[in-house]
Amino acid sequence: MKTFKNIALAALFVVGGTAFAQEKSPKPEFEKQGDLIKGTYYYDDGSVKQEGTYKDGKLHGEWVSFDENGEKVALGQYNQGEKDGKWFFWSGDKLTEVDYKENKVASVNNYKSESSVVINE
Repeated sequence: MKTFKNIALAALFVVGGTAFAQEKSPKPEFEKQGDLIKGTYYYDDGSVKQEGTYKDGKLHGEWVSFDENGEKVALGQYNQGEKDGKWFFWSGDKLTEVDYKENKVASVNNYKSESSVVINE
């Protein structure tokens, strides 16, 4: 009987925690734009996390992801639900370019910023 009480109590915490988390997170917004539906997803603080478009219920067109500070971290294209063309991922001073063909990685290139400051004396 004690095991059943423990399981019931654990389930109550999980359900209660999930409900609380769902109330806190902003819901995504969807807006019709011609034959596309634009989706915007948010962080808990209300800043944009990701935005892009759907066509016929599939990811389609440009998608952009942002970090919690509003900095762009990813940019890519979908074609009828499949990754297509060049995708870009930013991380600190590094840029990764991934080229997709037929929804598979065809090539990857990494670039690192090597800026320098010259001080004239």
